[in-house]
Amino acid sequence: MIEGISKALWIVVATVFAAAASIAPVVRGQIDSCYFVFGDSLFDNGSNNDSDASAEVNNLPYGIDFPQGPTGRFSNGRNIADFIAELAGFNNTIPPFRAVSRERANIGMNYASGAGKIRDIIHWRGRLSLRSQIDNHQWRIIKEGLPRRQLKQCLYIFSFGSYDYLDARFYTSRDLIRNRKPAEQFAERRIFFYKKYLNEIMYQLGARKVVLFGIGQIGCTPRTTSLWGFGGCVGAVNQAVEIFNKKLQTMVAELNKQLSGAKFTYVDLFSGYDKAVTALGIEVGGRSCCTLTPREKLCAVNGTICPDRTKYLFWDGLHTTETINAAVANLAFNGSITSPFSISHLVNIKWPF
Repeated sequence: MIEGISKALWIVVATVFAAAASIAPVVRGQIDSCYFVFGDSLFDNGSNNDSDASAEVNNLPYGIDFPQGPTGRFSNGRNIADFIAELAGFNNTIPPFRAVSRERANIGMNYASGAGKIRDIIHWRGRLSLRSQIDNHQWRIIKEGLPRRQLKQCLYIFSFGSYDYLDARFYTSRDLIRNRKPAEQFAERRIFFYKKYLNEIMYQLGARKVVLFGIGQIGCTPRTTSLWGFGGCVGAVNQAVEIFNKKLQTMVAELNKQLSGAKFTYVDLFSGYDKAVTALGIEVGGRSCCTLTPREKLCAVNGTICPDRTKYLFWDGLHTTETINAAVANLAFNGSITSPFSISHLVNIKWPF
């Protein structure tokens, strides 16, 4: 029965782009020379496997709709980074950096790590922070001898910030999160380091076409609503996230002015999920498709799952289903939720601009 459902899901996912096309038509890109992925569990496709990371999902029901089964992706199937690779013209998904062969390193690597943060003062059980991922990237491109001119043609995507909020005392404190001053300071500190690493390291390593995803509505996730005891979205959490997102948009504008020959763009994930839900007619938005662990975050190993994943927004307590991931990737690629450039535009232009 599961096998039949899985095949049916792939058929539905193949039509997701058509559904999202009611908002923006699909425009596929001309393949870039390479594609590098950085971030947290939104993009992780196996970097935490075989490590001592607590955020590891290399087991069923994760990957139940992925051809190779469980791979370390925090979804039932492909994630947003996978779909962007397809839209950009890559024949295969970009492998995690630990598993990449020398022959494939010049095509791209995925450094994203579940529960990765912008600022991780304490290194928690194997998860890789923004700085750690950049260090791994620097090590690999030097080791493989990738030329700077080629690196300037590549697409770079980042998704950070969610776990800075989800794992902080700030996130569970009603007094702190409803007070705008601590929320401003919390966001400002993370933006400071984000900009510092992009400006002083990534740009120097050749990054010229850069996509920065904002944080989604984590106040609406099953994990958050359960933790706060709310029946609906926790407005105070979403308001704090919006402060970060606005500062991230400002940072993108500043980097575009300050860094010669570089193009940065912002992806509005906060509204992107709403647009995807509307386009797809999602029926279940307040609970997860899979049976959660007692901590209300990840799927229970080999636990039961919903019969039709295409009707659900959330796969587990924090992450979205493959159907939603496909729609959001399409919206970002075509520019419906990006500013000032679509991902398609960045893919199709060649450096120097």
